[in-house]
Amino acid sequence: MNSENKIISKPKLNTKSIILCALFAALTVIGGYIKIPIPPVPITLQLFFSMLAGIILGSRLGLYSQLVFLAAGLIGFPVFAKGGGPSYIFEPSFGYVIGFVVCAYVCGKVKEKIGQDSFLKLFGACIAGLISNYLLGIIYLYFIMNFYLSQATPFYPLLWTGGAVFFPKDAILSALAAIIALKLLPILNKNNLI
Repeated sequence: MNSENKIISKPKLNTKSIILCALFAALTVIGGYIKIPIPPVPITLQLFFSMLAGIILGSRLGLYSQLVFLAAGLIGFPVFAKGGGPSYIFEPSFGYVIGFVVCAYVCGKVKEKIGQDSFLKLFGACIAGLISNYLLGIIYLYFIMNFYLSQATPFYPLLWTGGAVFFPKDAILSALAAIIALKLLPILNKNNLI
């Protein structure tokens, strides 16, 4: 069978994969405890770790790691920036929490499509994940503020308070995630850890 006819199969979820997913879920939890509490969305390092999960683990395992984080919070563990439990879905910042899952997937998928051999490619993957997180977070924030909390809030100011004001910090964290991944990926691949 020549290489053109090979079927590429997705790797099975094994013990190593489960441990890596749990590790990045735990790092995302830790990122929530490093925070600056400003309304309506506190600044944390959770987005940084969700980007790192995507570009280190890839789209599939990055997604799983953030789903573990999300599930733990919704079950009731205080892993989100303001606690946990099923009622957290009514927090204005919950869209960003869902966005961590999407961010990890997008970062991983972009990396898989364009490669991981340069800082700019990994940085681009992180920025794509960052934008997906912002989109989900701002849209969710708009609906919670206007329809659940009945606080008439126009969409455009939320673009500023829910995204643009954080972009410089998150762009720096995206660059840091790309630098870390650029250094770690060759080592992890060489040692067959990912």
